[in-house]
Amino acid sequence: MKLYQFLTLFFLTIGIYAQMPEKISYQAIVRNTNGEILGNSTIGIKISILQQTTNGQEVYQESHLPLTNENGLMTLQIGTGTVLKGTFTDIDWSNGPFFLETQMDLNGGVNYSITGLTELLSVPYALYAKTAGSITMGNEYLKKSQIISFETDRDINESDILNTLECINSATLRITSNFDLMKVGDYINLEAHNGAVLNIQALEGVQLNYQLNGNATFISNKGNVRFGLLRKLAANSYIVSGQ
Repeated sequence: MKLYQFLTLFFLTIGIYAQMPEKISYQAIVRNTNGEILGNSTIGIKISILQQTTNGQEVYQESHLPLTNENGLMTLQIGTGTVLKGTFTDIDWSNGPFFLETQMDLNGGVNYSITGLTELLSVPYALYAKTAGSITMGNEYLKKSQIISFETDRDINESDILNTLECINSATLRITSNFDLMKVGDYINLEAHNGAVLNIQALEGVQLNYQLNGNATFISNKGNVRFGLLRKLAANSYIVSGQ
């Protein structure tokens, strides 16, 4: 007997104000050993989520009894089945990798004889964001991955760290001296949009690309975006790539 997965996993689109969904959509087409579609059939399926390795800890397990449609399509929501082990909402998606194990009984029972094992190559980002938002860096600020737009000259500030600065009109981003809120290894993603020119200027006493009071420029073309990265090397020393 065979299980053909034509759409392994996909994740629900989250509106910025929407409540975080505690589930993952899963679909598969089920066929028998002769390659025949099992349409309009009740399938017993057990879902396990394994952590770190294919033989790793079962952090969660649940069962379902989905009904395939006439084309053999089985659809279910992981996180909404009959819980056999663990708590889905307690999974720490930031501590991967994770593997999805599926066991099936094509007669709709619990005599699971088919096993599939698939690595979750794409972290369930909507769920991961819930845990990533609580990670602190040196207990001083949150890792947010936000997009911050600006169009006038300004200094870098704490809210820029680990986020993306989106320059939508020609402007200068100034790096001030003794900016201790940004730790060595921290970064800021840089974008110049649609013809904007983004200039990065190191102020007095600050090195940029190993030059004291150095500068870097991102020039974007109409209809395009220019990308770069600002990373802190040491106290009052930064490097910019991509310009």
